[in-house]
Amino acid sequence: MKTHLNSIIIAIAIVVTAATFSNAFRNRNKAANSISVTGLGSKDFISDLIVWSGSFIKKSENLKDAYAALDKDRENIKNYLLSKGIKADNIVFSAIDIDKEFDDVYDNSGNKTKSVFTGYRLRQSVQIESGEVDKVENISRQVSELINSGIEFYSDKPQYYYTKLAELKIEMIAEATKDANTRAMKIAENAGSNVGRLKNADMGVFQIVAQNSSEGYSWGGSFNTSSKRKTATITVKLEYETE
Repeated sequence: MKTHLNSIIIAIAIVVTAATFSNAFRNRNKAANSISVTGLGSKDFISDLIVWSGSFIKKSENLKDAYAALDKDRENIKNYLLSKGIKADNIVFSAIDIDKEFDDVYDNSGNKTKSVFTGYRLRQSVQIESGEVDKVENISRQVSELINSGIEFYSDKPQYYYTKLAELKIEMIAEATKDANTRAMKIAENAGSNVGRLKNADMGVFQIVAQNSSEGYSWGGSFNTSSKRKTATITVKLEYETE
């Protein structure tokens, strides 16, 4: 009886083992009968939105005088921008930052003895956000006109954006998918087979870099804002069955 039972167990084990190897063989063949390809979508475009900002400063021992001087500079800056064709709605002034400034006093041995109050330092920023990219860009380059008028003005570099990224991304995905499909058909043709149904599709990282630059790509995605002319890229990985 025991011998008979052992024979049954061995037989079952053989069947299970055979089934396992059979499934593994079929799965291996199934994986082998597929093509994985990566397609690229790329578009050059010009930014249609610019954001430019700068800041101006006034100093005085008297806070009231510092405020009055800053108000005068703010009005002059606003009038200057309006005269250049910037719309009032596109000009935004920030809240005023106030700092107390001190000079340290040292003795003959180089030891600090006290700090002497020297006045107030007031700083305010102005930002322009506009679709008139070329106009604002030119103004940012003429900032010396404000400085020459006696305003202590510090200009930041313009930042460039594109308001139609969603539509652009859809176009690029379509282009990358078409590119991947073409590659798959070429590979299948060279291998003497045909492209079957699509098994899997994965989208890669969306990148925006400056045109004609050596700017590097990032695994997390690059998003250039310092250049007006940009290049966007995206990859799509497709896996097809072969017939």
